[in-house]
Order: sequence, then structure tokens, then C-alpha cells
Amino acid sequence: MRKLVIFGTEATADVIDFYFTHDSDYEVAAFTVDAAYVDRDEHRARPLVAFEELRSRFPPDDHDLFVAVGFQKMNAVRAEKFAEGKSMGYTLASYLSSKASAWPGFSAAENTFVMEDNTIQPFVTIGHDTILWSGNHVGHHATIGAHCFVSSHVVISGRVKVGDYSFLGVNSTLRDGVTLGEATMVGAGCLVLTDTPAEAVLAAAGSEIRRVSSRKLRAI
Repeated sequence: MRKLVIFGTEATADVIDFYFTHDSDYEVAAFTVDAAYVDRDEHRARPLVAFEELRSRFPPDDHDLFVAVGFQKMNAVRAEKFAEGKSMGYTLASYLSSKASAWPGFSAAENTFVMEDNTIQPFVTIGHDTILWSGNHVGHHATIGAHCFVSSHVVISGRVKVGDYSFLGVNSTLRDGVTLGEATMVGAGCLVLTDTPAEAVLAAAGSEIRRVSSRKLRAI
């Protein structure tokens, strides 16, 4: 088994550790964060080491790296650590769930993570350092850029192009053929019918909270 070091100690890192441990050929050997955030010796019963000391403690000849950081600053934090890890000589691991549906010809790029119940149709391209949480549909000939985050139950229709550093919120839907500019933020529940410029922010209207107690509703 190839050994793996995970960058991060927050919830995203814990989840990613679980998936690699139970559904991959990797053995998670350690966790790492920047030295300023090392406040203990272990995380999840594995060593926790300063990123600045990683090469000497867990060298890239024997270990791969996965940057398990969420979508902070439109994925820029994860992208920065991805680049640093590459410059240190590490191979960035990828993960494709055994419970995802992907057709022959698809290959997960470095530091790309695809969870269960994702449907990836033929001729799809997904860039490096992109995370697909569970339950998404990626239509044929769609392209998702690098350093993106696709949350759960997102519908990306055929021939869609998602720019680098974009975020797609829960239950959002992208009509076929649309192009999202770089660093587009699509909020939960949005329906995207047209192209967007770079750094666009789309937000759906939230449900109204009614001025009535739920205990007074006769149908429930």
C-alpha cells in the first residue's frame, strides 16, 4: 500500500481520511498543517507534523500527499497548498469512490476527490485539485476546471464549462451548454440558465419563514 499524508485537521480532512482508509489502496500515515497550527502530537491516532518539516519526517519518495482543505477563499487556500506540495516533490493523490459511476476514459487528476453516488457521463474532464461531494450529476462533454468545489446534488448538464476556482452550492442546476467564468460562486438551489462572467455571485431566494407555529398546522 502506498502511504499518504493528509494536509488538514478540520472536518473535511477527517472525512477524507475515512474515505481513503476504507475505500482505497492508500494507508494514511500522518496529518500535517502549518507549524503555527500544530497544537498536539497526533490527530486521529496518527502523527501530526508541521508542514515545514514534512519532507524530513515523511519524504516524498515514500509518501503521497492530499490537501484536504475546503472552499475557503474560493478554493485559493487549497490551491496554494497544492502548489506548495508539488514544489516539495510530492505526488498529489486522487480518489474516485468505488460507489461512483464513471465511464471508461475518465481519470481523476491530482488532488481530485470524487465521493459516492456521483454520476460522471462519457467525455467529462475534471481539473486537478477539485472536490465533488456526494450525489452529483456531471453530464456528457462537461468540463470542470481546476481548484473547484462541487457540493452535493448538483446537476451539471451536458457541455457545461465550469471555470477554475468555482464553487457550486447544494442542489444547484446548470443548464446544458452554459459557461461559468473563473471563480463563480453559485449558491444553494440556484438555477443557472446563462453564461456568467468571472467572479460572479449567484444566490437563490430563500424560503420565507411563516408567522405561524408548526404545532398549529392541521395537516401535520
